[in-house]
Amino acid sequence: MALTQRLDLRQTQSLVMTPQLQQAIKLLQLSNMELSDYVDREIEQNPLLEREEGEFGGGEAGGAHGAAGNDASRPSEGEGGGSGGVDQAEPVSPINSADQRQLDTHELTTSDHMAGGSDSPLDTDFENVWTNGSAADGGFDGTEAFGDWSSKGGGGAFEDSDYNLEQTLSGDLSLRDHLIGQLNVDIADPVDRLIGLALIDTLDAAGYVSGDLDALAEQLNCDPARIEAVLWQVQRFDPPGVFARSLKECLEIQLRERNHLDPAMQAMLDNLDLLAARNVPALLKVCGIDAEDLADMVAEIRTLDPKPALRFDHQVVQTVTPDILMRPQPGGGWLIELNTETLPRVLINQRYFAQVSGEVRGKAEKDYISERFNSANWLVKSLHQRANTILKVATEIVRQQDLFFVKGVQSLRPLILRDIAEAIGMHESTVSRVTTNKFMATPRGVYELKYFFTSSINGADGEASHSAEAVRFRIKALIDGEPPDGILSDDRIVEILKSDGIEIARRTVAKYREAMRIPSSVQRRREKSMRL
Repeated sequence: MALTQRLDLRQTQSLVMTPQLQQAIKLLQLSNMELSDYVDREIEQNPLLEREEGEFGGGEAGGAHGAAGNDASRPSEGEGGGSGGVDQAEPVSPINSADQRQLDTHELTTSDHMAGGSDSPLDTDFENVWTNGSAADGGFDGTEAFGDWSSKGGGGAFEDSDYNLEQTLSGDLSLRDHLIGQLNVDIADPVDRLIGLALIDTLDAAGYVSGDLDALAEQLNCDPARIEAVLWQVQRFDPPGVFARSLKECLEIQLRERNHLDPAMQAMLDNLDLLAARNVPALLKVCGIDAEDLADMVAEIRTLDPKPALRFDHQVVQTVTPDILMRPQPGGGWLIELNTETLPRVLINQRYFAQVSGEVRGKAEKDYISERFNSANWLVKSLHQRANTILKVATEIVRQQDLFFVKGVQSLRPLILRDIAEAIGMHESTVSRVTTNKFMATPRGVYELKYFFTSSINGADGEASHSAEAVRFRIKALIDGEPPDGILSDDRIVEILKSDGIEIARRTVAKYREAMRIPSSVQRRREKSMRL
């Protein structure tokens, strides 16, 4: 066979990941708070972008929204099963919900941002513009000027002053400062104070001494007995139980301060493993008491603090900010909208672009301005597309899980990403990105969108299926309702669920129970017999 050269023409299809497409995909998986940080970085790099700081609109202008109800029709993107239909409204862009016209024309009204008014030139030095009416007469009226200042901030401060009354408030007292204050008062010897400071530095987050005392003695070049003596002194500091080296010692310190560390209580502390196992017969034997005294001792131990330093942990827990808001409609169904309070609203300064484009002459400058303008346009379109996609996915999730919002978690139906993707006509990976780090505020609480996707468990009849989350809820309800003399074993729970039409193995029940931190039937029987 002879080797020859020839020219062929072939037509193929391929997906090219352009930078713009990569940006749009990246925006999908960002939460609203992360998106706001991303937009801030883009504004720093692009002089044509402006963030609108006006008031958020309400009603229809408040952001993208959709409606889900039992009487509405399904969107045209796809069909699927569910408890109710969906009628998705035409979303309003959250980028500029106050004025949709600005999104299309990319105009930026500069009169509201200029101190000199709408007729002021663009190169006006606004920092030197005097806006007080008394300055127009060429004089200075101290009464009028101070009156203006008082109306703006009070106290004779300038408008741009960084003064804040809250900055004068005292901060929360830390555990270290609290202990050092007691150390300076209770211990007079300078060497013992130095040892006390070293012991404070060894405390962990719970208030326990985490280091080795022998190593500390070697580090400080002192007698280990002196370390022990100082440790005994600082163990009397507030909060009670601090500077303990174990849970047993922490409880001993607190009971000793109450003068309740009798031999029976000491015996119980020496056998905390029996208390953890709720082994009542063994505890009665080692403590030499009756059941009534044992119940009183256990009740007192419950009042102790096993981690005394946590009361000085003033870290503020960051609450979850929902990206999607959901509320019932007056006529039935649900209204889904994006949280416009956290959505960034971006405008393109069209006037500034026109001015700069007319002044630049070099090719490099023109290419830069054109590239920045195209980048700004693409960002605005990507934000708008992101809002529509999130709204479409959230609306379909609500439609699919309608019974959950009506009846509760026991009605949560099995759902996977493919079900939503087929219903709205999108790829499964797109739905996965949209549901990542997105939270929805519902009448039943704030849930991550991933929560509504659960695996299925076959029914006893081989046809119906049940959500794994609903089965876990059913198991917890059975255990919570069991009487003290009728503790349910895992095998008994399997029988009850099977009678309810749920086919599940005993090891699966045990796995779900352990995941919910529910003890075994033997442990629960001991707990309820002790009435703990």
